[in-house]
Amino acid sequence: MPPASATEDWSVKPPLVTPAESYAQPPSDAIVLYGGKQDLDKWEHLDGSNVKWQTTGDAITIVPKTTDIRTKKQFGNIQLHVEWKTPDPKEDKDMNRGNSGVLLMGLYELQIYESYNYDTRIYYNGQAGSIYKQHAPLVNAARKPQTWQTYDVIFEAPVFNADKTLKTPAFMTVFHNNVLILNHVELKGPMIYQGYPKYEYHEAKLPLRLQEHNSRVSFRNIWVREF
Repeated sequence: MPPASATEDWSVKPPLVTPAESYAQPPSDAIVLYGGKQDLDKWEHLDGSNVKWQTTGDAITIVPKTTDIRTKKQFGNIQLHVEWKTPDPKEDKDMNRGNSGVLLMGLYELQIYESYNYDTRIYYNGQAGSIYKQHAPLVNAARKPQTWQTYDVIFEAPVFNADKTLKTPAFMTVFHNNVLILNHVELKGPMIYQGYPKYEYHEAKLPLRLQEHNSRVSFRNIWVREF
């Protein structure tokens, strides 16, 4: 029987990270992507132009028809925190209720939608907390419209071989309002509205993207930790 010290690992000391005093604050090693108007310079529209969404206090709200925005910085594996709020349902029509999304690497969509206490308004793999058209959430943890909600995400980026074939798919774990809704699910490829997803080679790091889908969804307190 080996001594107890034989199984002690002293090789790599974990770095110190100071946790936030409150849930609304990021930890000490986080990259804050949006905490107020001063952070607009970290974002751009897909054509590289300045952000045209509306800023009020510490929140940014989609202006319909202005197109998606993305981060100027690129990311691979990340822990992501984002807070979002859907507008008054009377503003939106038909199935387009608080419709938006967070696209990891600009490709892999975690759906935002007004899904509070709904019946059959939208297919289950298109409701809030779904990996769009791939995975329905384990439970519906949505809050009422016009109420701030949270996503806490662990995203593992796909890995490609030297010949650009897929080596390892992407995986995602998601907590919606502190409730586990997706547990290390395997992504089948980038988001696609019609047809079936499949992987195509892309860079190891790409921008984070917020979707403009003609609904005045708001965002605040967006931060990431790379790993």
